[in-house]
Amino acid sequence: MTKEEFAGARGGRTARRVIVVGAGIAGLAAALRLRQAGWRPLVVERAPARRKGGYAVVFSGVGAAAAGRMGVLPALQARHVGGFDLAYLRADGRPRFTVPRPTVGRLLGDGGLALLRGDIEAVLYEAVRDQAEIRFGATVTGVRQDAGGVDVTFGDGSSERADLLVGADGLHSSVRDLVFGPEEHFRRDLNHVVAAFTLDRLPDGMPERAFSTITAVGRTFTVADLGPGRHAAFFTYGTADPGAELAKGPRRALRQAYPGFGWTVPDLLADLREEDVYFDSVSQIVMDRWSRGRVVLLGDAAWCLSLFAGYGSSLAVGGADLLGAELERRPDDVPAALRAWQTGLRQEVTERQRKGRANTGVHAPRNRLELLLRDLPLRLATFPPVTGLLSRHLSFHDT
Repeated sequence: MTKEEFAGARGGRTARRVIVVGAGIAGLAAALRLRQAGWRPLVVERAPARRKGGYAVVFSGVGAAAAGRMGVLPALQARHVGGFDLAYLRADGRPRFTVPRPTVGRLLGDGGLALLRGDIEAVLYEAVRDQAEIRFGATVTGVRQDAGGVDVTFGDGSSERADLLVGADGLHSSVRDLVFGPEEHFRRDLNHVVAAFTLDRLPDGMPERAFSTITAVGRTFTVADLGPGRHAAFFTYGTADPGAELAKGPRRALRQAYPGFGWTVPDLLADLREEDVYFDSVSQIVMDRWSRGRVVLLGDAAWCLSLFAGYGSSLAVGGADLLGAELERRPDDVPAALRAWQTGLRQEVTERQRKGRANTGVHAPRNRLELLLRDLPLRLATFPPVTGLLSRHLSFHDT
């Protein structure tokens, strides 16, 4: 892609250069939105190729509104599974109770899209791939900035100068480490571990178009069916030492954490390919500021709501859209635009993180009482007053 293809006719100047680190949802959304704002994006991604699959999410709210403004909402809607059931099972796979899809639809509200994380990434990638330079297998090893720009050094020894650096490289952000300080200064562990991977086929006996869940004290297992070729398994469990669990690797850790689970769990763990598994601690990133000079963090690198909060994919796309809007308002003062952007997001991020810390018992009940308190309103969810209560107080979005 030539310089002329990226050049923007803004006051006779060449389009400003932005380097986006991370080709996940936040990074691709930022590259697309800033390209639409007249910037010239370079996206660098540590992985050798685009990752696919991931766990199931409900994409809604500020994310759906932003996707509409960015022109990608129709492509996301085309991947939406439509209605689905919430099927709660016993440890051996026998049914306990089901929340039917019409009720689930009312819980989600208007505009909620059931998707795999990989669906969102794929749509964003297709939208931006011909409008941005994307380098896979690239790492960032150094960042230096001055009043006029930011210099980024890559793992191969090369460097680039840009007007803006966006760190959208996830929970374990290298940009955050280089510019703001070590991860341990900002990470708040919620004492749980999550594993997620896509499936080639649905397990035998599983209902179609359903999120089927087995829950025991401190442990949850879910299989999500989002249509042909779009199935995912999801494990989360409590632990006093997430680091020790991660050191075991997903196969050993999950086998030890899920004794007595029947149905498809033993077969899935026996055939598990560790290289295909997302396996990490459930954590939040809590920071006083997400920007410094001409460097800004976005998505999980900045706030990581955690899966207990939900809404991470939606807020990543919404945050990218707002970032582009603030830079359009203040094209000649990048630091001021970044400060305004942060002010616009701070309240919602703080509230979503608070909900995440409070929702641990919903996703992985710590005792039998929490399990009962989670199940009782779900069993009664078909009654309209209960449906309204659940939609306000439980996190069904982006889980």
